[in-house]
Parts: sequence; C-alpha cells; structure tokens
Amino acid sequence: MTIRVLIADDQAMIRGGLRMILEHQQDIAVVAEAADGLTAIDLARRLRPDVSLVDIRMPGADGLEVTRALAGPGVADPLRVVVVTTFDLDEYVYGAIRGGATGFLLKDAGPALLVEAVRAAHAGDALISPSVTVRLLRSMAVPATPAKAAKPLTDRETDVVRSIARGRTNLEVAAELFISLSTVKSHVSGIQTKLGLRNRVEIAAWAWEHGVVTGPC
Repeated sequence: MTIRVLIADDQAMIRGGLRMILEHQQDIAVVAEAADGLTAIDLARRLRPDVSLVDIRMPGADGLEVTRALAGPGVADPLRVVVVTTFDLDEYVYGAIRGGATGFLLKDAGPALLVEAVRAAHAGDALISPSVTVRLLRSMAVPATPAKAAKPLTDRETDVVRSIARGRTNLEVAAELFISLSTVKSHVSGIQTKLGLRNRVEIAAWAWEHGVVTGPC
C-alpha cells in the first residue's frame, strides 16, 4: 500500500527536498504541496492524504493552526499530521501535541528519521525527534498529581503506557513486555478509550503529566 503524503512548507526548496527524500521510497508518494497554511488545510480536507507534513511558520495559517484544523479535538474525522520544523521550542512541540499531531520532527533530523516518522504516523504510531522527546515530556511531568482515568488501567495497560511514554514503538513495546504486536495494539486502543485520548503522543503526555513514568528513558 502506498502512503499518500501532503507537504506544507512556505519554502519551495524545502518542499522539493522533502519530496525527493520521500519519493525515493517505493511505499510513499507525495500527492500535493502547499506553500501556506490555508492552502494546506483546503488540500488536506479535499485529498485526505494518509499523512500531512506541516511546517510551523507559514503565511495564512501557521502549522499549529493547520494541525488543530486537521487533527484537533473538535475534528470528527481527524487526519494524521506530523509537524516538521527548524525551531526546537517547547511551546511549539507542546502546541503541536495538544493540537492533535502524531509526530514532531526537526528538519535536521535526517532523511531516515523523516521516512520513519511518515511510516509511523501511517501505522498509528507516533515519532518525536529524540533530541526533544525526553525534555518535552519531563517538562509536562507533575508527579504530585495522581493519575486518574474514567476507568482504572490494568497493570499491563500501565506497563504499556510507561513504554509509550519512553518513546517505544508498538514493536518495541511488544518485545519489551514479551507480548504480541496485536496484543499491544489492543492495549493501546483500550488505553485511549479509558483515558479519552486519541493517539500515542497524547498517551505519553498524559503519563508524564500524571507521574505514571519518571526517570530516564
């Protein structure tokens, strides 16, 4: 199956570079480009790409506005958005996550991580640049606040939450906990339902905010 990607960035050179990297992969095709946020929103809603790569700073509507419009809490049928930016600022990462993004990638992360982020988003996983992951999630941590859920998490679900919060993919969670990939996916779905969250990034943020996971990754 080909992963259909939309690229939104106000710099033509950046869009061209991202397109070249992605279309070198047999399973990825760029279906549209946008030079501003409003065009990105329109194209994404009409074409419904599998993954939208969105820059933070764009005219018309910035990347955070685009993310909220396509994947935010009020969107009935959200799209998968990965924010790709030069700016390693906590406010941007936090805003992207709260806006519904399934990934946050720095432009200097390299071609391999870009491709991995697209594939992860398409598979329902999430990827945040390693250089910002731990710093960001720890900044959200409020250990004194007890973790609460509409329905209590089981011990195994809590183990899965901790692994996700430490940046593990579904495959890595399965290997770490000695369970099957399908079981991990089932747990993730159940966790999202219990916590009222929509993706793995929100699960990770919830875990750090509520002190479910602490210490090194």
